[in-house]
Formats: sequence, structure tokens, C-alpha cells
Amino acid sequence: MWQSYVNGLLMAFGLIMAIGTQNTFVLTQSLRREHHLPVAALCIVCDAILVAAGVFGLAAILIQNPLLLAIARWGGAAFLLWYGALALRRAFSKQSLKEVVQLKARSLRTVLLSALAVTLLNPHVYLDTVLLIGSLGAQQTEPGAYVAGAASASFIWFTTLALGASWLAPWLKRPATWRLLDFLVVVMTFSVAYQLINS
Repeated sequence: MWQSYVNGLLMAFGLIMAIGTQNTFVLTQSLRREHHLPVAALCIVCDAILVAAGVFGLAAILIQNPLLLAIARWGGAAFLLWYGALALRRAFSKQSLKEVVQLKARSLRTVLLSALAVTLLNPHVYLDTVLLIGSLGAQQTEPGAYVAGAASASFIWFTTLALGASWLAPWLKRPATWRLLDFLVVVMTFSVAYQLINS
């Protein structure tokens, strides 16, 4: 049981720690102190549900259905191109952390809907949590423990990101640093979209 738990924990950690749209969104909300804990909780719950779905059968269904894979592929590519374009626009602006933090406050509902879009419209969520983590979890001796391990990784990561973002504030006070972060998002989203389109 513990071996399956540790396998899920390490596998999930290895995938969710990469810079991505979901992590960037949580980081931004944390820096703004705008509903950052509910956003982190939503990401944790979504990851746990998707991993469980993959472990207990959804991964096999997606692999066997070319239409669903095609929808995920092209829809995901379109979303990533749109999200990357927004980041590119921000990268060429003169915004700083102060300006980002002082943006007009949004309602909890608006922020959570945005978090859902960033989470569920990102194809990497399905490729990582459902297909990769899920298919590996289905092969474990204790699939339930594997799911618990993966969920624990999400809990630790997103809670740390939400509560520890203020430590990054000194590095993000300068507009140049903030632009660099946006450029990283652009490179990541456009490269993944390119891979999806050409796969």
C-alpha cells in the first residue's frame, strides 16, 4: 500500500511542479491575495478527481476513442494559443507586480470560473493527470493508495504555492521580472500548442 502511495506522490510531484498555465494562475492570484486559497483548493480537487478518473478507467476510454482525443487535441491547442497570446500582450506592457496586485478586484465566482477554465481547458491536465498518471496508477497493486499519493502531491504543491507566493514578491517587484515570467508562459504555451498541432 505505501509503495503505491509513494509512487503516486512522486509521479504527481514530477509533473505538477513544471511551470504551466495552472501554476501561473495560482501564483498570480496568490500574489494579488485574491481568493488564492479557494483557487488552490479547486485545483487540488480537480487534480484528485481527474487522477481518480484516469486510474479507474477514463485513461483507457480516451486512448480507444480517436474522436475524443482529437477534440482534446485541437481544443487544447486553441486554448493554449489564446492564453499564450494574452501572456505575450502582458509581456510587452509595462506592468509590474504592484500594478498586477492593484488590478480591479474580481468576485470569487469570476476567479473560480477562470481557475476552472485554466485547469479543465488545458490539454496537459488530461495528458498528465488522466492519461499518464492515470494509466500508471491502474497498474499499481493498490490503485486507491496511488490516487491518495497523487492527491497529496497536489495538496502540498498548491497549498505551498498559495501561501508562499509572498516570498517571491521581492523578485517580482520589477517590471522586467514580471515580463520574464510572462515570456516563460508564452514559450511554454506556444510550444505545447505546436506539439499538439503537429502530433
